[in-house]
Amino acid sequence: MTGEIERAVLDAIDDERIVAELRELVRIPSVDGTAAEVDVQAWCADRLKALGLAVDHWRLELAADDPGFPGMEVERDEAWGCVGVLGGDATPGLILNGHVDVVPGGTFDARIEDGVMWGRGTCDMKGGVAAVLGAVAAIVAAGIRLRKPLAVHTVIGEEDGGAGAFATLRRGHRGEACLIAEPTAGTVIPANAGSLTFRLEVPGLATHGSTRSRGVSAIEKFTVIQTALQELERERNRDPHPLLAHLDLANPLSVGTIAGGDWASTVPDRLIAEGRYGVRLGETVADARTAFEDAVAAACAKDEWLSEHPVAVSWPGGEFASGLLPEGDPLLTDTLQAVSDAGGAVAAVRGAPYGSDLRQYAAAGIPTLQYGPGDVRYAHAADEHVVLADVLHAARVYALLAVRRCG
Repeated sequence: MTGEIERAVLDAIDDERIVAELRELVRIPSVDGTAAEVDVQAWCADRLKALGLAVDHWRLELAADDPGFPGMEVERDEAWGCVGVLGGDATPGLILNGHVDVVPGGTFDARIEDGVMWGRGTCDMKGGVAAVLGAVAAIVAAGIRLRKPLAVHTVIGEEDGGAGAFATLRRGHRGEACLIAEPTAGTVIPANAGSLTFRLEVPGLATHGSTRSRGVSAIEKFTVIQTALQELERERNRDPHPLLAHLDLANPLSVGTIAGGDWASTVPDRLIAEGRYGVRLGETVADARTAFEDAVAAACAKDEWLSEHPVAVSWPGGEFASGLLPEGDPLLTDTLQAVSDAGGAVAAVRGAPYGSDLRQYAAAGIPTLQYGPGDVRYAHAADEHVVLADVLHAARVYALLAVRRCG
């Protein structure tokens, strides 16, 4: 049930404004590592200032030498943070977080057909960012005076490691709780498994293809490792965390690229494979790496060639640890109630197998979960889109949750 103040906030939600701002956001092609990442943060800072929030818009120092730095998969000459706070200088009662970077590919035309907006970033996750801005605008328009501040964090670099959220937290921006507006398809996600990028360098011995028995094919030796990785994946999925038990693979391990050989009639003496490796809920990144490296080493030890010429394992790219909302934290029940009171169906509670900035806020001691418009199946896809009704519903959920958490 909603009271008079909450009804006033819901009545102040401006659907047309939210759709218009989402269209503006999508038309900024803020692909990771491009100048448009800077542009989109300037856009967010301007919008938050126009709403009357106290805005911290600063140039990031990308401290790659910091032991906690989550890594990057693209080069950046310049990057910016953006935080807006409504309602004073105390610790915010709630953070609404959204990342504004997008992956390459797709279009940025933001066309609308039959209540659906299409284009890169509509689902992941500018739809959620537009809903956050719409919720804050409604609170301001309704003239609500908050007992605790409300914070908005827009961050870059989520797609390639989380440099933006890392820098935001390092700068001292905190809150009592955080909701990340990632696409969740109507579910509430209080836990993310993690993920790491691995690189394997498999050695061989080159010779002419007509005398291949004199050489050792790195491609054939990779099959030894691939078999071991398939067994490792099976082992790591035998007893999944209850929040991930609905998935066919809670902790996937996949090889994404393979490069080997330099001439069709030469036995290849080197193969490089890269892939994605799931980190289990509650497992440290160090333990996950050890399990992978041990499996590769064990496979090498059983092979005559690889025992003398072992595969080299390295870990390039971003580092996504797992993250979990503490059991019994009221943020979960508060969010479920807001979803219902905003007119939505009863939300399921499930974990997700992909990494996100949830783990960074959780590691900083901030209870965090995800709820937002869109379906992750369409994130990064050629047909990326978001249903506008879901964006508008999310704005109402965020507005109710903000009023209730911040007074």
